[in-house]
Amino acid sequence: MKVFYAIVCAAMIFSATGCQSVYYASMEKLGIEKRELMVDRVEEARDEQEEAKETFADALEAFTAVTEYQGGDLEAVYSKINAAYEDSLKAAERVSKRIDKVESVAEALFAEWEQELESYQSASLRSSSQRSLRETRASYNGMVTKMRKAEASMAPVVELFQDQVLYLKHNLNARAIAALDVEVVKIQEEVASLVKEMEASIDEANAFMSRL
Repeated sequence: MKVFYAIVCAAMIFSATGCQSVYYASMEKLGIEKRELMVDRVEEARDEQEEAKETFADALEAFTAVTEYQGGDLEAVYSKINAAYEDSLKAAERVSKRIDKVESVAEALFAEWEQELESYQSASLRSSSQRSLRETRASYNGMVTKMRKAEASMAPVVELFQDQVLYLKHNLNARAIAALDVEVVKIQEEVASLVKEMEASIDEANAFMSRL
């Protein structure tokens, strides 16, 4: 990661102008190129996915525990799974925002790279750079596709969490809790699928950063 102060300064300029091009220009003046920003954002997106994976696993544990209810404070049971649902929803939103930021800097980087190909005097160097651009873009496309696939895998789980929370909100009794066993099986299957997609996306992000 680059110096935090430099990023904060550039972010302040960006927020004041609302213009991505101004943001990237200000970062370059601070010695931070788009390629470096891209690596940082891919790393942040990867880390956010790691955290989301853990958040969903913790939520699954909370929802599974509900089916083992043996008596006690029903309001506390509801509060626990509602908190797990809200944590999962926020985690999914954070992942989406991180991927959006990766795509934003990637578009700027590739557009600049494409444009600067015309500035070469050497045909061989231009050709080499063009080939590198194609390879990097192909690698990036593969990575961001996996990121979006992992992102999409969170939605079914969040929806199942929401359904259980809403059901218990309006049917807060032991019999209603017992009826959720089948739904928990569905959640377990969806979380397993989510974890698989997340891990594939994280691996692809690591591979992309090693090549960039």
